[in-house]
Amino acid sequence: MSRFAAVFPGVRKPLIAMAHVPALPGTPLYEAAGGVDALIEHVQRDVAMLVDAGFDAVMFCNENDRPYQLKAGPEASAVMTRVVTECRPTTIPFGVDYLWDPSIALATAVATGARFMREVVSGVWESDMGLWNTDVATTLRDRRRFDRDDLAVLMNIAPEFASPIGSRTFPQIAKSTVVSSLADAILVSGPMAGAGPDESVLREVRDAVPEEVPVLLNTGARADTIATMLTIADGCIVGSSLKVDGHTWNPVDPARAQAFVEAAKVATP
Repeated sequence: MSRFAAVFPGVRKPLIAMAHVPALPGTPLYEAAGGVDALIEHVQRDVAMLVDAGFDAVMFCNENDRPYQLKAGPEASAVMTRVVTECRPTTIPFGVDYLWDPSIALATAVATGARFMREVVSGVWESDMGLWNTDVATTLRDRRRFDRDDLAVLMNIAPEFASPIGSRTFPQIAKSTVVSSLADAILVSGPMAGAGPDESVLREVRDAVPEEVPVLLNTGARADTIATMLTIADGCIVGSSLKVDGHTWNPVDPARAQAFVEAAKVATP
């Protein structure tokens, strides 16, 4: 059984909901008045609503640490670990992401017992954060060194706020990421959070990747289109459309979360 399948036994097309962590200490948008306790209270409320809505997993992410860092400090892992530890669900799997430092995501995953992580770990990109290089070899060697060979690494091959340096297409990148970077799942994104990729690109990536490797819709999932998208993708990660007014940094709207799960069930009965 693959690492991804082991996280979701018996689930044909997993629905992973984002638990967006408000800005962490030291970042420009951090609200110091409430401190870390306020972050935890916010995330706990969101996680409870996402679990109640029926999602298959939750993924924690420092979504509001704008502008994002490509190399973060130890305080990032420390605070993320505390938030995830205190907010992690007990009835469904959970994963972690850190924008955009795989070492922090991996450290947090190991410390909290997460079942999967999401990150951009391969390729070179021009981005809003500057020139973005990666090192998948170190990430996967660290996974082995930390004795977490069971940890599924979901690799984003079309990161938001960035474009690849080079002439390869996304299907070509996806295919080689599976072969050379040992991806446990391939993620396809749109240009930014809340915006989805072209349906044709998602289909081309799915066709390029071996059937046993899942391809997930990573951004832009919405209740009105998810049934169609899941006829192509093997699951999805969703955040913005579950929020109040569909705005990425708002709290979860329980009605939107429930409507999304119900709509997705049309494609995954």
